[in-house]
Amino acid sequence: MRAIWSGSIAFGLVNVPVKAYGATEDHDVDLHQVHDADGGRIRYQRKCEKCGKKIPYERIDKAFDDGERTVVLSDEEMEALPAEKSREIDVVQFVPNNQIDPIMLERSYYLAPDSKSPKAYALLRRTLEETELTAVVKFALRQKTRLGILRVRGDVMVLQGMLWADEVREADFAAARTTSKISPQELKMSAALVKQFTTDFTPEEFEDEYQVQLRTLIKEKLKQGDALDTDDTFGKDGNADTDAADSGDVIDLMEALKRSIAAKGTKKPAAAKPAAGKKAPAKKKRATKKTTTTKKKAATKAAGAKTRKEA
Repeated sequence: MRAIWSGSIAFGLVNVPVKAYGATEDHDVDLHQVHDADGGRIRYQRKCEKCGKKIPYERIDKAFDDGERTVVLSDEEMEALPAEKSREIDVVQFVPNNQIDPIMLERSYYLAPDSKSPKAYALLRRTLEETELTAVVKFALRQKTRLGILRVRGDVMVLQGMLWADEVREADFAAARTTSKISPQELKMSAALVKQFTTDFTPEEFEDEYQVQLRTLIKEKLKQGDALDTDDTFGKDGNADTDAADSGDVIDLMEALKRSIAAKGTKKPAAAKPAAGKKAPAKKKRATKKTTTTKKKAATKAAGAKTRKEA
């Protein structure tokens, strides 16, 4: 990885030199726009409204327009601002971990020690771990003063940008304020359903299905061209629950909870314990594996005989 920023963490009189690396990346397939008639590439060009000429990126400045006047700001002028020139991640306070609202969090950056003696880095990381506190910081990156937090992930510290308080909208929805009458039985059934889905979070189990299907579509289009039948490639969605929801049928909440619990139980049945004095029945999985192996051997033998006969 290539460092995108270098500076230091200012922690009282302690100065911790660090380098910042992007902690996340985009896995989306890179698509561009084309003309549907002939496949020609559609490009966006930077043109000046006054002279009509194409303008290279390095000749473009930023500007503010108040409706009557326009103030042009060059890169040099913006970089001269004191906050922009700062190369410090300034720790302003430490707060309990649970006080940070996730809605305020933005992009993450790994912070690696940038010193021959990383003791100060290790000290701050260890302190954050043992006190279970999060450091609230202020820093400047890419012509913007930012609020952020310092937290620990494994052996490294992570700098995570945050939205400013006035950038988070208030949630004011009348429907959410309406008090609905919840029966004890409904709450009990809902808790039972939640319990069936409760497990440890393992992000590796999840994948971006849309991107997987998009890559499959591109691969098949390269093979078959415009003759591709998407129904043959991906199949048709026969989800009965989705069809019922789309049809506008209103299902009783208790009935929906019962059906959900039953469906979840069917998908993952609990392993039955053998009664005392009785042996557990043979696992069908082994028998199936053996049968499959036998079929494969038979098919391989038949294919070999056919090849010798043709030769």
